[in-house]
Amino acid sequence: NDFYQGGILMNFLDKTSDALLRLDKFTAFLTVGDSKSVNPMTIGWASFGIACGKPVLSVMIRQSRFSKQLIDSNPVFTVSIPRDGSYKAALGICGSKSGRDADKMALCSLKEQKADVNGISGIENCLMYECKVIYKTEMEEGSTVPAMNAKWYKDGNYHTIYTGEILNIKGE
Repeated sequence: NDFYQGGILMNFLDKTSDALLRLDKFTAFLTVGDSKSVNPMTIGWASFGIACGKPVLSVMIRQSRFSKQLIDSNPVFTVSIPRDGSYKAALGICGSKSGRDADKMALCSLKEQKADVNGISGIENCLMYECKVIYKTEMEEGSTVPAMNAKWYKDGNYHTIYTGEILNIKGE
């Protein structure tokens, strides 16, 4: 299994502990789209793990989001986790504006960090995970506990959970 050879496991373990701390403190950018243009959105929730002998990263996208349309048509994504609070304003905009209505990369003056493997650029000066979707599940009222429904899904706008195999990790 390639995951356990060549230091990939150690790189995943080494980078992910730092990524979890940063994600909790600064949130992150999820980028989807294609090789010509990407749409960043802000995420604060993500899960790292190992599934089927591969490193994985799961992200959640609300079913009403433009990003859901993009990832469903091209099932790859990147997650770019800032090292500090310098992206606070951009993360605010990318969490409140829709890519249907604006080019958020231009609006926030974000620079692309080119992907090496999956073709979807991330955000410059971030720890970047390149992923391809290996599984997705649509959340619904019966799949969550009542307390979650009451707090996060009063309007019925549930998330789709995308689990991506981590193909590459780049950045500091």
